[in-house]
Formats: sequence, structure tokens, C-alpha cells
Amino acid sequence: MSFGDPNNPYGPPPQGQPGYPPQQPQGQPGYGYPQQPQAPGYGYPQGQPAYPGYPGGAMMPMEMPGLMKTARVFLFILAGFQILGGLFAGIAVGALQDVSNGVGSGDDTDTLAGLGFLLAALFIGLGALSIFLGVKFKNGGSGIRVTTIVYASLMILGGLVNTVNGGGGSSTFGGLISLAIAGIILASMVNSAASAWFSRPRY
Repeated sequence: MSFGDPNNPYGPPPQGQPGYPPQQPQGQPGYGYPQQPQAPGYGYPQGQPAYPGYPGGAMMPMEMPGLMKTARVFLFILAGFQILGGLFAGIAVGALQDVSNGVGSGDDTDTLAGLGFLLAALFIGLGALSIFLGVKFKNGGSGIRVTTIVYASLMILGGLVNTVNGGGGSSTFGGLISLAIAGIILASMVNSAASAWFSRPRY
């Protein structure tokens, strides 16, 4: 019985010996069989993810907490009012002192004028401190946080005094506004997010 020419490319494939499974060609994976993982070549870089915190690692920068951003904006707004208030107070005290000097009572009002100028300088200094703290929120450390807590606490105390002693007038309204702003600033500093922000590593 003839099976044709074994060298004929159009003929049927040669049959293996009976009783033996067909052999797979060496070096070629069999269809449907699990493949063995190839060992990586020595000296070639592997696709390992980079770890943050190490040279060459892809480290995402930490973002400032939202409440701190709000407190920062309030510090800048507060600084504007403080500086303007100090300037207006200084101008008003100087104008009143000029009037007193014109009527010959300037010597009697020198002490009051000095206190007025001191108060104006205090407002301007607080405004500068508010700007400084707001700017340092970005890169400052724990010292900025502690200073802001003390500053907000003093603002709350002053707001309470103005609210109680204002008699329902403008001082009471100003005291309530001061309490609200200082409360937000203080709340932004005493939580765990603020502690993590000011203690974060800087590269």
C-alpha cells in the first residue's frame, strides 16, 4: 500500500510510528500548551515601577489642604484691611494733631496723638504679619503653624472683647467678622492635615 512520495509537498503529512504521540519540533511551543516564562536577560533593565522618595522615582507633590487655602486667602484679605486701617488711622491722627496745633492746644494732645500713631503702626504691623504668614503657608515649617495658631487665638480674644463691649454697634459687627475669620484660620491649623502639610519632606 503506497502513501505517496514522502518528499511531495502537496502530499499528506507523514504518519508517525504507531503507539507513539507525535513529537513537537524542538524550540517551537506547542499549540494549547502552557508556556514557560522566559528568564530575563542578565544586565537588561526590567519594567519595575519607580518608588517615590528615591532618586529617579516619580513622586507626586503634596497638595495644600482646602481649608488651609481658604485660611490663606482670609489672611491676605485681613492684611489688606489692617494696612488700610492703620494708614487711615495715622492720617486721621495727624490731621487732628494739626488742628490742635492750629488752635494752640497741640501740647495737650501730644500724648493722645502718640497713642494714635502707635495704634496705627500696630495695625500696619499686624497686616505685614498676616501677609508673611499667608506667604509662608506654602513652604513654611512647624514654626509657621505655631505662630499662626497663636495669632488666630489672639484674634479670637480681641473679637470676643469687641463683640461684648461693642454695644451692638460697629465694634460688635467687626468683632463678629473677626471671630469668623480667626475661627477658620485656627481650625485650619489644628487638624491632622495641617500637621502633615507643615511636616512634609521638602526636596
